[in-house]
Amino acid sequence: MSKVRTRFAPSPTGFIHVGNLRTALYAYLFAKKHGGDFILRIEDTDRERYVEGAVDVIYNTLRTAGLKWDEGPDIGGDFAPYTQSERQGIHKKYAEQLIEKGDAYYCFCDKNRLEDVRNLQQASNTPPMYDGHCRDLSDDEIQEKLQSDTPYVIRQKMPREGVTSFCDEVFGEITLDNSVLDDQVLIKADGMPTYNFANVIDDHEMKITHVIRGNEYLSSTPKYNLLYEAFGWEKPVYIHCSPIMKTATEKLSKRSGDATFEDLLKQGYLTAAVVNYIALLGWSPKGEREVFSKDELINEFDLSGISKSPAIFDAAKLKAINGEYIRAMGEDEFLSHAETYIRQTCKREDIDLKLLARMLIKRTEVFTEIPEQIDFIDVLPEYDIELYNHKKMKTNADNSLVSLQELLEVLDQVTDWDADTLHEVVFDLIKKMDVKNGVVLWPLRTAVSGKQFTPGGGLELAVLLGKDETISRIVTGIEKIINKK
Repeated sequence: MSKVRTRFAPSPTGFIHVGNLRTALYAYLFAKKHGGDFILRIEDTDRERYVEGAVDVIYNTLRTAGLKWDEGPDIGGDFAPYTQSERQGIHKKYAEQLIEKGDAYYCFCDKNRLEDVRNLQQASNTPPMYDGHCRDLSDDEIQEKLQSDTPYVIRQKMPREGVTSFCDEVFGEITLDNSVLDDQVLIKADGMPTYNFANVIDDHEMKITHVIRGNEYLSSTPKYNLLYEAFGWEKPVYIHCSPIMKTATEKLSKRSGDATFEDLLKQGYLTAAVVNYIALLGWSPKGEREVFSKDELINEFDLSGISKSPAIFDAAKLKAINGEYIRAMGEDEFLSHAETYIRQTCKREDIDLKLLARMLIKRTEVFTEIPEQIDFIDVLPEYDIELYNHKKMKTNADNSLVSLQELLEVLDQVTDWDADTLHEVVFDLIKKMDVKNGVVLWPLRTAVSGKQFTPGGGLELAVLLGKDETISRIVTGIEKIINKK
């Protein structure tokens, strides 16, 4: 097999959505798995949809995701240029070759005529396609129109009989009746190539061996193969991937508010976790393992694992994978990511951030969860004494009042306010009171946090808050219960 060369060829029309990034990721993984090259090509021939700055978005997204390209518009390569609009002369040359071969033709139909044809087809429930009006013009008619500067497009001359087949690595043998293939436009009136034509020419010129893309292109692939056959070129290997869905019936869509890659990072997800999860959207590794580094993904990736079925974007699964990545971090690395989120609600300068990080790392799946988890640190929130009721802990307002009063007495005497000392003092009290641990620890946690869920237990929070704040909050808890009784 010749050297594997894959490409990612996005259009600069805005943000890169999850499906686009998955295509890039699979192309990258496959190329690197086989010691090949991953090429970036910008397909910007649709000038109406071109968005200023979108090329930089493409660059930044791929760099952030760690998908380093071997050739591309910014770094060049043996097959430059890698921006499609700069290859306009190349595409026109090949289109004219097809005309000479009899596999393409000039079409001089104007918009009004094409619209009339479409209207007639709709009225008769005929599939919309070009009616071949200019397909068999004489040489004299063609020359007359060219000399009079009549606007034209160049269309592919599709066979009208027989079938065209190809083999896809995921979907197997695909066969289409040639009668349903439209005489597609290859070169538009403005001289720009269509996507369908330019990608075939550029893939051939850039020696692309494997084309990985969405399965929406399955029905177009016979047209591409007819172009390869017309030129006598070797066809690439096709790998079509099923779409990523929001639900079983609804596609992911930025227009519907679904997250792009950039959005997910802003929501507090780790880049490596998002890339890992996107790899699993339509591809299953061998075995039960699902968390992989990029190098491990390269090693594990295999086309046989790509599914025909659409993948459902499961936010809960992404969150769980992100949590795995967070828990695998060292405390310093975690704190470097988390500090920005900590400081959104915790402004106290005397807080031991490393202690807080040790508490949070075990209970954080997404960094944006952090501010709400710790919003009690600076200011004790208002809370109802119902929080002291806990069936499993066997606590209620009455026995919590007793526990808090006992805690206040012993904690007020502590001089060395550290984890070991507090643990010893509180557990001595539990033993003295002859109660379950929760009868004392649950009221302590509730009093110092005012919350049902916290990143640490009562003792950890007491160490974090310090003696004065802990005592003050226990007093507040006692007063709350007494005033409500």
